[in-house]
Amino acid sequence: MNALAPAEAPQVEETPGAPESPLEGFRIGVTSHRRSQDLIEALERRGAEVLHAPALKIAPVQEDMRLIEDTRTIIAAKPDLCIATTAYGMRRWCEAADSFGIGDELLETLAACRMFVRGPKARGAVRAAGLADVGISSDETTATLVDMLLAEGVRGKTVAVQLHGYTDVRQLERLRMSGATVLTVTPYRWVKPDGEDRLPRLIEAACSGNLDVLTFTSAPAVDAMWSTAHEMGVYKQLIESLKTTVTTAVVGPVTAQPLLDAGITPLVPERFRMGALIRLVVEHLALNHVRRLDTRSGNIELRGRSLRIDGQPVELAPAPLLLLRALLGAEGAVLSRDSLSDLLELRGSVHALDMTVSRLRSALPDGRLVETVVKRGYRIRV
Repeated sequence: MNALAPAEAPQVEETPGAPESPLEGFRIGVTSHRRSQDLIEALERRGAEVLHAPALKIAPVQEDMRLIEDTRTIIAAKPDLCIATTAYGMRRWCEAADSFGIGDELLETLAACRMFVRGPKARGAVRAAGLADVGISSDETTATLVDMLLAEGVRGKTVAVQLHGYTDVRQLERLRMSGATVLTVTPYRWVKPDGEDRLPRLIEAACSGNLDVLTFTSAPAVDAMWSTAHEMGVYKQLIESLKTTVTTAVVGPVTAQPLLDAGITPLVPERFRMGALIRLVVEHLALNHVRRLDTRSGNIELRGRSLRIDGQPVELAPAPLLLLRALLGAEGAVLSRDSLSDLLELRGSVHALDMTVSRLRSALPDGRLVETVVKRGYRIRV
């Protein structure tokens, strides 16, 4: 379970020498809830237009009586070992216990057992609580922590596991199959936002091609989007869009799994950090979705929805923009009228294609940029 916990503070590093607005012209969807503002601001600083639609939110601790019941069970059991998976989970666990008057008992219980942590952030939270850990995962995965525990033997021992919003059931079963009694506590649970219509709007944007990248920081958020898409009757359309026109980007392999299960291959940074995720998105868009071409009408740069000719911005409506993007991609080669009609979903309408070409020419500083090739189609005049 090495996806970034949804409430971990994202560490967004600036890249030295990077363009000031590398995401200008691109529209990016953000599905996270808590601390999402950090991600949104980081993307907007780089020039992106952000559509924010929390797929899930974290249940208020005051309403989570299951958390307190599980905490009391762990205190009574006096576990031999404890696994801490996330920094936010540890902090929230301690704060919840304090709010119900059992904070000191919880800390005494954890101080008496051997603590293992999944990564540096979890270690920081454990130590901030006045506790000490005896082992840390080398690759920030729960599987590696369980390997460590199994290597030293867990038969007959009680193991407490602090989970986050997405439970890796297989690792818990490994402990149980090796003879351990496993007790779990989930300091934050995912619930569906009340009265929210932003997620359906984000799904519609993805289905219609009005989105360049869709980001996820937790696997439950992916599952929630699938559920909402099913309710809207557009699940198959959404999956097809995410396979073809919209890039997905996730913070780690666990978050990626529901996408992979659906046949979608997301961007996954080598380091499971928000800053690394943003850099990967910037690099991917710059490499694959920025068109530059020297033409007789000037130097053209198309970044997502942002068009500049000789450095001057040019506003285009969606259909002419899609047409220009295809012509730029051909780099001066002729595109047939049939292929352009199919691209624009005009069902072979000659008049509709001619009107779109006319609108494109009218919006450009030099309409001669788009050249008609008689009986063949259109091309960019390079």
